[in-house]
Amino acid sequence: MVDTIRLGMKERCPLCNSISEMFYEDTQRYCRCPQCRAIFVIKEDLPKSDAEKERYELHDTDTEDAGYRKFVAPITENILKDFSLDAKGLDFGAGTSAIISAILREHNYNIKNYDPYFHNFPTLLEEKYDYISSCEVIEHLYKPAEEFRRLREMLREGGKLYLMTDIYDERDFGSWYYKNDPTHVFLYTKDTFAWIKEQYGFKELLIEKRLVVLRL
Repeated sequence: MVDTIRLGMKERCPLCNSISEMFYEDTQRYCRCPQCRAIFVIKEDLPKSDAEKERYELHDTDTEDAGYRKFVAPITENILKDFSLDAKGLDFGAGTSAIISAILREHNYNIKNYDPYFHNFPTLLEEKYDYISSCEVIEHLYKPAEEFRRLREMLREGGKLYLMTDIYDERDFGSWYYKNDPTHVFLYTKDTFAWIKEQYGFKELLIEKRLVVLRL
Protein backbone atom coordinates (compact mmCIF):
# COMPACT_ATOMS: atom_id res chain seq x y z
CA MET A 1 0.00 0.00 0.00
CA VAL A 2 1.31 3.44 -0.94
CA ASP A 3 1.15 6.18 1.68
CA THR A 4 1.29 9.82 0.60
CA ILE A 5 4.31 11.28 2.37
CA ARG A 6 4.89 15.01 2.70
CA LEU A 7 8.42 15.93 1.62
CA GLY A 8 8.59 19.69 2.15
CA MET A 9 6.39 21.02 -0.65
CA LYS A 10 6.31 17.60 -2.30
CA GLU A 11 4.32 14.39 -1.82
CA ARG A 12 4.50 10.85 -3.08
CA CYS A 13 2.04 9.91 -5.80
CA PRO A 14 -0.63 7.56 -4.38
CA LEU A 15 -0.59 5.59 -7.64
CA CYS A 16 3.07 5.09 -8.56
CA ASN A 17 4.83 6.38 -5.40
CA SER A 18 6.97 8.91 -7.28
CA ILE A 19 7.95 12.13 -5.52
CA SER A 20 5.69 14.83 -6.96
CA GLU A 21 5.94 18.60 -6.80
CA MET A 22 3.20 21.08 -5.98
CA PHE A 23 1.29 21.88 -9.16
CA TYR A 24 -1.70 24.08 -8.31
CA GLU A 25 -3.33 25.67 -5.30
CA ASP A 26 -6.90 26.89 -4.88
CA THR A 27 -9.39 25.61 -2.29
CA GLN A 28 -7.30 22.41 -2.42
CA ARG A 29 -3.64 21.85 -3.17
CA TYR A 30 -2.55 19.55 -6.00
CA CYS A 31 0.67 17.80 -6.94
CA ARG A 32 1.64 16.58 -10.42
CA CYS A 33 3.38 13.24 -10.75
CA PRO A 34 6.42 13.22 -13.09
CA GLN A 35 6.14 9.44 -13.63
CA CYS A 36 2.48 8.54 -14.27
CA ARG A 37 1.49 12.18 -14.99
CA ALA A 38 -1.53 12.10 -12.67
CA ILE A 39 -2.64 15.14 -10.65
CA PHE A 40 -3.73 14.57 -7.07
CA VAL A 41 -4.97 16.45 -4.02
CA ILE A 42 -2.44 16.40 -1.19
CA LYS A 43 -3.31 14.20 1.75
CA GLU A 44 -3.87 17.12 4.10
CA ASP A 45 -6.65 18.50 1.86
CA LEU A 46 -8.60 15.30 1.22
CA PRO A 47 -12.32 15.56 2.11
CA LYS A 48 -13.59 13.85 5.24
CA SER A 49 -15.71 10.74 4.66
CA ASP A 50 -18.96 12.29 5.90
CA ALA A 51 -18.60 15.29 3.55
CA GLU A 52 -17.74 12.90 0.74
CA LYS A 53 -20.88 10.82 1.32
CA GLU A 54 -23.06 13.93 1.43
CA ARG A 55 -21.67 15.00 -1.94
CA TYR A 56 -22.44 11.61 -3.49
CA GLU A 57 -26.01 11.74 -2.22
CA LEU A 58 -26.57 14.83 -4.37
CA HIS A 59 -25.94 12.84 -7.56
CA ASP A 60 -28.76 11.92 -9.92
CA THR A 61 -30.68 8.84 -8.74
CA ASP A 62 -33.42 8.56 -11.40
CA THR A 63 -32.67 5.43 -13.42
CA GLU A 64 -35.44 6.35 -15.89
CA ASP A 65 -33.89 9.71 -16.76
CA ALA A 66 -33.01 9.68 -20.47
CA GLY A 67 -30.05 12.03 -20.05
CA TYR A 68 -28.60 9.91 -17.26
CA ARG A 69 -28.96 6.77 -19.37
CA LYS A 70 -27.26 8.47 -22.30
CA PHE A 71 -24.41 9.55 -20.05
CA VAL A 72 -23.59 5.96 -18.98
CA ALA A 73 -24.25 4.52 -22.47
CA PRO A 74 -20.56 4.31 -23.43
CA ILE A 75 -20.22 1.67 -20.71
CA THR A 76 -23.57 -0.13 -21.00
CA GLU A 77 -23.53 -0.31 -24.80
CA ASN A 78 -20.00 -1.70 -24.89
CA ILE A 79 -20.79 -4.35 -22.28
CA LEU A 80 -23.88 -5.39 -24.24
CA LYS A 81 -21.70 -5.64 -27.37
CA ASP A 82 -18.74 -7.41 -25.76
CA PHE A 83 -20.36 -9.92 -23.40
CA SER A 84 -23.19 -12.43 -23.41
CA LEU A 85 -25.86 -13.10 -20.80
CA ASP A 86 -23.83 -15.79 -19.05
CA ALA A 87 -20.95 -13.40 -18.28
CA LYS A 88 -20.58 -12.25 -14.68
CA GLY A 89 -20.23 -8.53 -13.97
CA LEU A 90 -19.70 -6.06 -11.15
CA ASP A 91 -20.50 -2.34 -10.99
CA PHE A 92 -17.75 -0.98 -8.73
CA GLY A 93 -18.84 2.25 -7.04
CA ALA A 94 -22.45 1.83 -8.15
CA GLY A 95 -23.73 4.86 -6.24
CA THR A 96 -27.25 5.35 -4.94
CA SER A 97 -28.99 4.59 -8.24
CA ALA A 98 -26.87 1.69 -9.55
CA ILE A 99 -28.00 2.77 -13.01
CA ILE A 100 -25.52 0.61 -14.95
CA SER A 101 -26.82 -2.55 -13.31
CA ALA A 102 -30.41 -1.37 -13.75
CA ILE A 103 -29.92 -0.99 -17.51
CA LEU A 104 -28.03 -4.26 -17.96
CA ARG A 105 -30.57 -6.20 -15.90
CA GLU A 106 -33.27 -5.00 -18.31
CA HIS A 107 -31.37 -7.17 -20.81
CA ASN A 108 -31.15 -10.04 -18.28
CA TYR A 109 -27.46 -9.54 -17.60
CA ASN A 110 -25.88 -10.95 -14.44
CA ILE A 111 -24.30 -7.99 -12.66
CA LYS A 112 -23.88 -7.12 -8.98
CA ASN A 113 -23.38 -3.77 -7.24
CA TYR A 114 -20.62 -2.72 -4.89
CA ASP A 115 -20.25 0.69 -3.25
CA PRO A 116 -18.58 1.39 0.11
CA TYR A 117 -21.38 3.79 1.05
CA PHE A 118 -24.55 2.50 -0.62
CA HIS A 119 -23.99 -1.20 -1.50
CA ASN A 120 -21.37 -2.25 1.00
CA PHE A 121 -21.03 -5.99 0.43
CA PRO A 122 -17.29 -6.69 0.84
CA THR A 123 -17.60 -10.37 -0.05
CA LEU A 124 -18.27 -9.28 -3.65
CA LEU A 125 -14.67 -8.08 -3.77
CA GLU A 126 -13.48 -11.64 -3.23
CA GLU A 127 -15.15 -12.96 -6.38
CA LYS A 128 -13.99 -13.10 -10.02
CA TYR A 129 -15.73 -11.27 -12.86
CA ASP A 130 -15.76 -11.22 -16.65
CA TYR A 131 -16.27 -7.46 -16.65
CA ILE A 132 -16.22 -4.63 -14.14
CA SER A 133 -17.72 -1.20 -14.70
CA SER A 134 -16.83 1.94 -12.76
CA CYS A 135 -18.46 5.16 -13.92
CA GLU A 136 -17.26 8.47 -12.47
CA VAL A 137 -15.58 6.64 -9.58
CA ILE A 138 -11.84 6.45 -10.10
CA GLU A 139 -11.32 10.21 -9.68
CA HIS A 140 -12.54 9.74 -6.08
CA LEU A 141 -9.91 7.17 -5.10
CA TYR A 142 -7.67 8.10 -2.17
CA LYS A 143 -5.56 4.96 -2.70
CA PRO A 144 -5.60 4.30 -6.46
CA ALA A 145 -2.68 1.84 -6.37
CA GLU A 146 -4.55 -0.37 -3.92
CA GLU A 147 -7.84 -0.11 -5.80
CA PHE A 148 -6.42 -0.81 -9.28
CA ARG A 149 -4.58 -3.81 -7.88
CA ARG A 150 -7.88 -5.03 -6.43
CA LEU A 151 -9.79 -4.44 -9.68
CA ARG A 152 -7.18 -6.28 -11.70
CA GLU A 153 -7.24 -9.25 -9.32
CA MET A 154 -11.04 -9.49 -9.56
CA LEU A 155 -10.98 -9.81 -13.36
CA ARG A 156 -10.81 -13.16 -15.08
CA GLU A 157 -8.30 -13.66 -17.89
CA GLY A 158 -9.65 -11.86 -20.95
CA GLY A 159 -11.92 -9.76 -18.78
CA LYS A 160 -12.51 -6.05 -19.28
CA LEU A 161 -12.51 -3.05 -16.98
CA TYR A 162 -14.80 -0.24 -18.20
CA LEU A 163 -14.07 3.16 -16.70
CA MET A 164 -15.49 6.63 -17.21
CA THR A 165 -13.85 9.84 -16.03
CA ASP A 166 -12.86 13.16 -17.55
CA ILE A 167 -9.23 13.11 -18.68
CA TYR A 168 -6.91 16.06 -18.22
CA ASP A 169 -5.53 17.16 -21.59
CA GLU A 170 -3.04 19.84 -20.52
CA ARG A 171 -5.59 22.65 -20.76
CA ASP A 172 -5.46 25.48 -18.22
CA PHE A 173 -5.95 23.58 -14.98
CA GLY A 174 -7.30 26.57 -13.10
CA SER A 175 -10.29 26.88 -15.44
CA TRP A 176 -10.95 23.14 -15.76
CA TYR A 177 -14.41 22.45 -14.33
CA TYR A 178 -13.64 18.87 -13.32
CA LYS A 179 -11.31 19.84 -10.50
CA ASN A 180 -14.00 22.02 -8.89
CA ASP A 181 -15.66 19.02 -7.25
CA PRO A 182 -13.70 18.63 -4.00
CA THR A 183 -14.18 14.86 -4.08
CA HIS A 184 -12.28 14.62 -7.39
CA VAL A 185 -9.00 13.95 -5.66
CA PHE A 186 -7.08 11.91 -8.27
CA LEU A 187 -7.13 13.13 -11.87
CA TYR A 188 -5.87 11.20 -14.88
CA THR A 189 -4.13 11.86 -18.16
CA LYS A 190 -3.80 9.45 -21.09
CA ASP A 191 -0.24 8.80 -19.86
CA THR A 192 -1.66 7.73 -16.48
CA PHE A 193 -3.77 5.04 -18.10
CA ALA A 194 -0.82 3.89 -20.22
CA TRP A 195 1.16 3.52 -16.97
CA ILE A 196 -1.71 1.57 -15.36
CA LYS A 197 -1.88 -0.75 -18.38
CA GLU A 198 1.80 -1.64 -18.12
CA GLN A 199 2.03 -1.73 -14.33
CA TYR A 200 -0.96 -4.02 -13.80
CA GLY A 201 -0.44 -6.28 -16.77
CA PHE A 202 -3.37 -5.36 -18.99
CA LYS A 203 -3.01 -6.41 -22.62
CA GLU A 204 -5.06 -3.66 -24.26
CA LEU A 205 -6.03 -0.06 -23.56
CA LEU A 206 -8.77 1.82 -25.39
CA ILE A 207 -9.57 5.49 -24.74
CA GLU A 208 -12.56 7.13 -26.43
CA LYS A 209 -13.34 10.54 -24.93
CA ARG A 210 -14.39 9.79 -21.31
CA LEU A 211 -14.47 6.01 -21.80
CA VAL A 212 -11.42 3.94 -20.85
CA VAL A 213 -11.36 0.18 -21.41
CA LEU A 214 -8.58 -2.07 -20.11
CA ARG A 215 -8.49 -5.76 -21.12
CA LEU A 216 -6.58 -8.56 -19.42
